[in-house]
Amino acid sequence: MIRVRLFAGLRERAGWSQREIEAATVAEVWPALELGDEPAGLLYAVNKTYAEHGHVLADGDEVAVIPPVSGGAFRLSEEPLSLDQVVDEVRDERAGAIATFTGTTRIHSRGRDVEHLDYEAYEGMAEQVMDEIAESLAGRYELCAVAIHHRIGRVGIGDTSVVIAVSAPHRQDALSACKDAIDELKERVPLWKKEVYAGGEEWIGQGS
Repeated sequence: MIRVRLFAGLRERAGWSQREIEAATVAEVWPALELGDEPAGLLYAVNKTYAEHGHVLADGDEVAVIPPVSGGAFRLSEEPLSLDQVVDEVRDERAGAIATFTGTTRIHSRGRDVEHLDYEAYEGMAEQVMDEIAESLAGRYELCAVAIHHRIGRVGIGDTSVVIAVSAPHRQDALSACKDAIDELKERVPLWKKEVYAGGEEWIGQGS
């Protein structure tokens, strides 16, 4: 038996978050769930590592079915984020620059008024992927440190949802790595957001 975990819109669609099933490979997981046609763009992680459809499963494995993602020191927090704290985590005597990015919740999205956002993450794997992003950035730029903090749970209008800080000996590396960090976070980290409106709500991301 393997344990399957669902997140975000998939979890709401199924009406459950965890279930045990029998499957020999990753490719057999979705059909075994009996949830209809497989949405486009799904990813799978086996024991918190991304895996292809042909990956062979062992008894006791945990398989996460991951909708396309919306998402130094890498932290998920239900509490308000502090830019000063993130900057302090990347301070280094070698650094000549610290570049930062702060993402905030806007009130208008796709022609609708947003009341708040709800963020959900695959905890454990999300931090692991953020660490992989930092390693990748260090391979492309000369850096001192990278820190990423992201909110989970409810985030109100105007509140901070993500803070990134990158320190480097030279400003161009710090600025470029900071831009790449937020771009890759949104593409790779198993982190999703739900926009809640006056008359409804919507998980953001194809297939989620």
